[in-house]
Amino acid sequence: MSDPGSRGTLEALLFVSDEPLPASRVAKLLELPEADVTAELREIAEEYARDERGFQLREVAGGWRLYTHPAYHPVIERMVLTWDVRHLSQAALEALSVIAYHQPVTRQGVNAVRGVNSEAVISSLVEKGLVREVGRDGAQGTAVLYGTTRTFLEKFGLKDLSGLPPLEEFAPDAATEQSIRERLNALEGPEVDNDDDAIPTVD
Repeated sequence: MSDPGSRGTLEALLFVSDEPLPASRVAKLLELPEADVTAELREIAEEYARDERGFQLREVAGGWRLYTHPAYHPVIERMVLTWDVRHLSQAALEALSVIAYHQPVTRQGVNAVRGVNSEAVISSLVEKGLVREVGRDGAQGTAVLYGTTRTFLEKFGLKDLSGLPPLEEFAPDAATEQSIRERLNALEGPEVDNDDDAIPTVD
């Protein structure tokens, strides 16, 4: 299977995936034997490690996923913490607002409220340290649940989530407010893991 086209296709799929990507799924997408796909993924992982790239390909949780190299985490953290939230796009602000007001929430939940695909903007928010994975929703096939971080509170000058302004301030009229509330209420709020970084939800 090892050819430039196949390699590029695999890297593109890994790049856009926000969860570990099973070799079986890739094999089905590319209509190739799973054993060939697995061999190619392992070869890519070995190549990245051998060339000391700034990123790694790891086999985790039944799939394959790209990660930044641990050696560079300190400088990445310094860069992320200096990002100015005033430069967030409108799409990122919308997704961040949905997560902040209704966490923990899945990507599908954010999509339902915004009415558009939010995968890219959520990934961007995670990279900026404003949003993090807080658990899994067993009712939706172990979909990732997202919540805000302490960095989010710091960047927006909040003591806790109770300091968020009332939702009514963002709705231009009563009908829009009702529509937003109906979409939010339609989403279930599964429990999250209770570690030290967990942020309480807003009542």
